[in-house]
Amino acid sequence: MFERYLSNISSLISTIRDTQKESIKKAAQIIADSTLEGGALYAFGAGHSDMMASEITYRAGGFALANPIYYEGLMLNVKPVTKTTLAERTEGIGKIIMEGIQLTPKDTLLVASVSGRNAAPIEVAMVGKEQGAKLIVLTSLEYSNSVTSRHSSGKRLFELEPDVILDYCCPPGDATIKLEGFEQKIGPVSTICGHIILNSVIVEVVEILIEKGIDPLPIYMSANLDQGKAFNDKIMEAYKSRIRYL
Repeated sequence: MFERYLSNISSLISTIRDTQKESIKKAAQIIADSTLEGGALYAFGAGHSDMMASEITYRAGGFALANPIYYEGLMLNVKPVTKTTLAERTEGIGKIIMEGIQLTPKDTLLVASVSGRNAAPIEVAMVGKEQGAKLIVLTSLEYSNSVTSRHSSGKRLFELEPDVILDYCCPPGDATIKLEGFEQKIGPVSTICGHIILNSVIVEVVEILIEKGIDPLPIYMSANLDQGKAFNDKIMEAYKSRIRYL
């Protein structure tokens, strides 16, 4: 059975490569422009989509100016974990999350939500746009088009006129394998697809910044390499005014 799951992942990676090339390049250019203008990248997701923000934050080969927007009630460390489902559907929570986070036109906001229907990511994106930041949306268009919005605006995340949409390319419900005699599918794919897409974006960002001669590049080295700490200390010092998680 695991071979079937790996085959599904391989097929989705091919789909991402074939359909998301231009969106990946556009998102990378937006983030690179933010970097060149003195801004930073901010990333938000609720529930499992929170892992999109974590994936690009403070990691080996990762973008130092990727600032996660965390809210404990939407992270999987709360008990009971089912609270996250209720919280992300609660209208007004996105505005609370964004209190004290003042974005500017120099900044880029990435909001991830596979279904794109819940209030929290929709409102975070709305506030970010109101503050003038560029908006990148990571969502599954097929999934989102199969459901209705849970926000009073009636809009789903992809309908907020983002600067670019990155498509997870995941099916409705996320899981991909149907077993005979068992209703619920298994083998979810959104986390893998999202991480591949976002790291592809960062790779493109680095290429752009190298071409622009940016030194030092805001990219971390593994802290478990002997030279990692000294290397990363230099990055943190150079960009300390734009790194909000230190």
